[in-house]
Amino acid sequence: MDVHVTRSELRGTARAPPSKSYTHRALLAAGYSDGATVESPLISADTRATARAVTAFGGSVSPAGDDASTGGAAETESDLAGADALAVEGFGGRPAVPDDVIDCANSGTTMRLVTAAAALADGTTVLTGDGSLRSRPQGPLLDALGDLGVRAESTRANGQAPLVVTGPLEGGEVAIPGDVSSQYVTALLMAGAVTDEGVEVELTTDLKSAPYVDITLELLADFGVEATPVDAAGEPLDGAAGAAGFSVPGGQTYEPAGGSYAVPGDFSSISYLLGAGAVAAAPGETVRIEGARPSAQGDAAIVEVVEEMGATVDWDREAGEIAVERADLSGVTVDVGDTPDLLPTIAALGAVADGETRIENCEHVRYKETDRVSAMAEELGRLGAETTEEPDVLTVHGSESDLAGATVDGRHDHRIVMALSVAALAAEGTTTVRGAEHVDVSFPGFFDAMADLGMDVERD
Repeated sequence: MDVHVTRSELRGTARAPPSKSYTHRALLAAGYSDGATVESPLISADTRATARAVTAFGGSVSPAGDDASTGGAAETESDLAGADALAVEGFGGRPAVPDDVIDCANSGTTMRLVTAAAALADGTTVLTGDGSLRSRPQGPLLDALGDLGVRAESTRANGQAPLVVTGPLEGGEVAIPGDVSSQYVTALLMAGAVTDEGVEVELTTDLKSAPYVDITLELLADFGVEATPVDAAGEPLDGAAGAAGFSVPGGQTYEPAGGSYAVPGDFSSISYLLGAGAVAAAPGETVRIEGARPSAQGDAAIVEVVEEMGATVDWDREAGEIAVERADLSGVTVDVGDTPDLLPTIAALGAVADGETRIENCEHVRYKETDRVSAMAEELGRLGAETTEEPDVLTVHGSESDLAGATVDGRHDHRIVMALSVAALAAEGTTTVRGAEHVDVSFPGFFDAMADLGMDVERD
């Protein structure tokens, strides 16, 4: 699907979708349990992949409440659409060997978390995904599982899917780099809790994207599971930042209080709504965003970034509501080591702002659904933005940029599509964004929400 976005003025209220990161973890945590309800989940292409994996391991995922079926997994994935809550029948900590290959589609989170879950099964699991996912690095996690006594291999011997994993995992001590993907740590912690021995994780490099591990630690605690970040001396820390490793005892049981877990709103998605308001709110009007209650999400840093760029932002944390007014933005320097998903949004804002916006510590952002550093540099360039790309830095020269409508490619990446759509709001004329259907990965109603705010958008 292509969308055609014409420069527009926005006003009104939009609700942030539920968090994709929390939904993935909640579905799998409920799968590890004897059964739980996941309230307010994000139903998207990526989270459906995790639901499929839970079902493949012997659990089931179906709508909860009055619209629920008579039991068991949803007949089709479309049966989950629109569900306010999902009833997950768990596999009690020990996954069954799947009857078929697990297709993780385009979801890197699914593949990494499920790879560790597959290591618990007493037998062999095969995992694959689409072309993009089959190009993403999985080697450090495979090596870690191998060191823990599990056979974990890439069929092409290149550290990429398809993957073959043969368990069972009993636990133990393992070392893993922290600067490739925090999801490796999350995967080991979630699986380690139900092993016999537990898992001790040593980081061989500094941890990037630490807030995503904090999300995991927060969710595990809500499911009654203990996992602890530790310093180099083995002393407990309050959070993942600066951790030298992690410890998770074995023999634990996943069991949320009251049998249910509620997913918070997603700050990665909020970043596009907030950015859109900062560049395109009508004079004297605000764009209001509901569903913005505080959580462990590092991407809440986008509020501070937009404020630093000069926009007026009012965040009522208790009500979970953000209001933003349009402003003449100025360039900033931002380190995205812990918040890689914000790079596309910040780059789009930088193309509208005066001065330079320098996005640092971003090499790991190249290993997402696409190389998001190059993708944003090249596609913003089509709109008239001037950029300088280095291995670990993207600089957007806003004062040298004059945005005008053009045809840009979303690169099969939901975050690139949404960020380019934000930039299009400030470009003269009409911008065509190709591959816009990929917003279904994390924000299926994005263009409906933007149209309700006043975006002039046509779809074909």
